Amino acid sequence: MAKDKIAYVCSNCGQESAKWIGKCPNCGQWNTFKQIKISGDSGSTAAKNVAMSMRHGGADMLFGANTENTERPIKLNEINAADEPRIDMHDAEFNRVLGGGMVPGSIVLLGGEPGIGKSTLTLQTIINMPEHKVLYVSGEESAHQIKLRAERMNIRNLPTDHISILCETGLEKIFQRITECKPEMVIIDSIQTIATEDVDSSPGSVSQVRECAAALLRFAKTSGIPVILIGHINKEGTLAGPKILEHIVDTVIQFEGDQHYMYRILRSIKNRFGSTSELGIYEMQQQGLRQVNNASELLITEDHDGLSGVAISSAIEGLRPFLVETQALVSSAAYGTPQRSATGFDQRRLNMLLAVLEKRVGFKLMQKDVFLNIAGGLRVTDLAMDLSVIAAVLSSNVDTPIEAGWCMAGEVGLSGEVRPVSRMEQRIAEAEKLGFTNIIIPKYNLKGIDSKKYQIEIHPVRKVEEALRALFG
Repeated sequence: MAKDKIAYVCSNCGQESAKWIGKCPNCGQWNTFKQIKISGDSGSTAAKNVAMSMRHGGADMLFGANTENTERPIKLNEINAADEPRIDMHDAEFNRVLGGGMVPGSIVLLGGEPGIGKSTLTLQTIINMPEHKVLYVSGEESAHQIKLRAERMNIRNLPTDHISILCETGLEKIFQRITECKPEMVIIDSIQTIATEDVDSSPGSVSQVRECAAALLRFAKTSGIPVILIGHINKEGTLAGPKILEHIVDTVIQFEGDQHYMYRILRSIKNRFGSTSELGIYEMQQQGLRQVNNASELLITEDHDGLSGVAISSAIEGLRPFLVETQALVSSAAYGTPQRSATGFDQRRLNMLLAVLEKRVGFKLMQKDVFLNIAGGLRVTDLAMDLSVIAAVLSSNVDTPIEAGWCMAGEVGLSGEVRPVSRMEQRIAEAEKLGFTNIIIPKYNLKGIDSKKYQIEIHPVRKVEEALRALFG
């Protein structure tokens, strides 16, 4: 048996060191190095044994594992690049974020704040997959609690005999049960509660999370069985455990939202098999999570006619266009120093747009408080939001509402020009579909667009002043 050794790992970025260091040379953080014990016979050996036993038992045919000999180097032109059929999750939003479905043999990390609905989303998804045998490993809840959650989803008329529940935290025992029931998908809820006997530390520590995740990765790759890991979020808003956990897995998905609101956002942070700009939207209901196919329904208030400080922007996240309501409030600074606050929008970009509005357009906002909010609890990163942010701020400043039926899309540069944005035709079509009559776009985007085929009136502009003149006269 190989001798155990001690190493130190940065809990922020995963940097390894043979000795303890006060400041991480990779990420620059202080006091982040944690001691771990690396066993000579780690849990990955058990994972390999389980996977090999399942493969010899005919599991290759069942799970579509790659049976090529990976112990020797393979020439690039000898590798079969044919796409394996993805596993349909029977959830359009989940499939979109994953890039078209679950890839066999992949390992997915689903993170989110406590109580946001991670376990509910996972349980609801596997209930709707009766054609696949699923093993749900719970290290936090009892089988009775999982049953109660499932009954809240009205599963009485749905088949659930394909789901096996295992309440266990020992990694070796989990692999033993996997060998017995031979599932087609494994759910670990959560990775911070799983521990292996090869590491002498408590569950949730850096060394335990690292070793357990590496063993599960080895199991997924050698058997072809996809694994979903549910992870916790720490107080800084990042996934708990070492940063190397995110490097190990194939896909990192974050479940976002405020517990006081009913909407949840499923966002892809890392994806080796798809785009990282996709997002899925759900509505939390008593019976579970409802998919929101039309994202604009939750991002636009039904009636904002006559209200100042409200502007509508045609944004795109991933491949889906939707209209976003931007709300702004400008008031005199009550405490001397003006405040700048943004919810759902980059604070630094807001400061830049306010500087452009003051320098290029001539509106003095130095002694004004500015508060910005993206309706619906969504955080938007699309640069086409710039024009609506400036319009909403100016509307609130002069207390003049923007006429109903107007929306806009455009990036604003430092010199006050309206820069072009991508996929303008999709933005125009989405605005027209929702009944808008006028849209402001960058003049450069007008090239190649046949404005005659749209019922909506298109207003091309080159500068911010032209856009504001079209809105307020």
